[in-house]
Amino acid sequence: MSVRVRYAPSPTGLQHIGGVRTALFNYFFAKANGGSFILRIEDTDQERYNDEALQDLYDTLDWLDIPWDEGPGKGEFGPYQQSKRFDIYQDYAQKLLKTDKAYYCFCSSERLESVREEQKKNKSSVQGYDRHCRDLDPAEALARKEAGESCVLRLKVPLEGKTTFHDEVMGDITRKNSDVSPDPVIVKTDGFPTYHLANVIDDHRMEITHIMRAQEWIPSGPLHVILYEAFGWTPPKYCHLPLVMGKDGSKLSKRHGSTSLVDFRKTGYLPEAIINYISLLGWSFDDSREFFTREDLEQLFSMERINKAPAVFDYKKLEWFNGQYIRMKSKESLLELLIPILQKDGIVSYPMTEEETAILDGAFPLVQERLKFTTDVSEMIRFLYKDLESYNCEDALPKKMELSQIPAVLDAAAALLEGFKSRSQEENEQAFYNLSQEMGLKMGQVMQPVRVAVTGTNISPPLFESIRLLGVEKAIQRLNALKEQILMTLRP
Repeated sequence: MSVRVRYAPSPTGLQHIGGVRTALFNYFFAKANGGSFILRIEDTDQERYNDEALQDLYDTLDWLDIPWDEGPGKGEFGPYQQSKRFDIYQDYAQKLLKTDKAYYCFCSSERLESVREEQKKNKSSVQGYDRHCRDLDPAEALARKEAGESCVLRLKVPLEGKTTFHDEVMGDITRKNSDVSPDPVIVKTDGFPTYHLANVIDDHRMEITHIMRAQEWIPSGPLHVILYEAFGWTPPKYCHLPLVMGKDGSKLSKRHGSTSLVDFRKTGYLPEAIINYISLLGWSFDDSREFFTREDLEQLFSMERINKAPAVFDYKKLEWFNGQYIRMKSKESLLELLIPILQKDGIVSYPMTEEETAILDGAFPLVQERLKFTTDVSEMIRFLYKDLESYNCEDALPKKMELSQIPAVLDAAAALLEGFKSRSQEENEQAFYNLSQEMGLKMGQVMQPVRVAVTGTNISPPLFESIRLLGVEKAIQRLNALKEQILMTLRP
């Protein structure tokens, strides 16, 4: 049987890193086995449904360049949006009712709340619905429903015995039926199916062969198997993926940092870095290899190499991957990403002038070697395009120095720059080293105020290269400007 897997998110929020990992694992497993990757929109929760979340899903898969073989817009098992499959669920729900696998429940929300409070008060070992309507006469129940009485449809979970399913990573998982959610609702009062019913029906009808989802869904496994058995169907193979955790050992959440993919996109991450790093959260090819292209993973991914243990999300490691992928890009492909950012931030015009292009061309080698995120480019090279109107004097103050010492450093550096063009890189470095020795300072104590004067920041491309790109005359002007601002600050 050909492999058929699905990514079935609920469009109630932005795509989370954990969900993206699930999508990638399903996609790569399908491609590695010559199978099909299906996208299904599970939007039966109409109260929480969000159009922006649905668009974010499409944008995410498009940005990652992860196309679906079947899903909205194509495929023979559609519609692939659950809200458009209402009649299908109704038909199957009726089958469960006719085979005595489900029943109508007329309990009000007030009664259910009263049952919960009583169970808490008595510290009952059994929590949840008390199956009050389970033994109602089916004819009576149908008459009450047809008379307009509000009701839900509940699944008849076996009262005794156990349910076992095999997980490709975790092995056999067994639960007592008495520990499974007692007779859960499978069709709500509005006629819409709950997640559990729609999920099982769709997976069966779409001929899904493998269900790959996070380990947090393991408790739903026995219930889904009971549903499959109620219909007389064979369940797909299960593979529950390790959880994605923060460094503190708790589930990854906003308190650890960004978790939505759109945040990573806005920060300036590359899709190649995201795909590579996230694919290593719970999967590994061997003990040493770290870099995988999307094409590599489409060939090498296997279920056998998925780990049981939770995966720890390391923001610093992802940042490192991003920097490495920026270095790997060709000049043309990286400029395609950087120029729109520079234009959006008002650093260069649209279209760029010849002068602006020449400056960027000269700065590019220095920028590519130092970018952590594509969005850093504007601040990194702003000084080459824009005049510096003022400075933060504290940025120019090295440790163990007084602000009153900085003007003398800037004067000496300006004098030294007069011969900058005639000296080699090594000679300029030696000249500034000699200056630091003459002034009784460390090299960094001389270079920090010079760097801030020239670039406006402590973080920039290498200083001497920056001076060459800016021009010695402008650099000297900026040294004098910073000196004047500091002197004004020092005046009583």
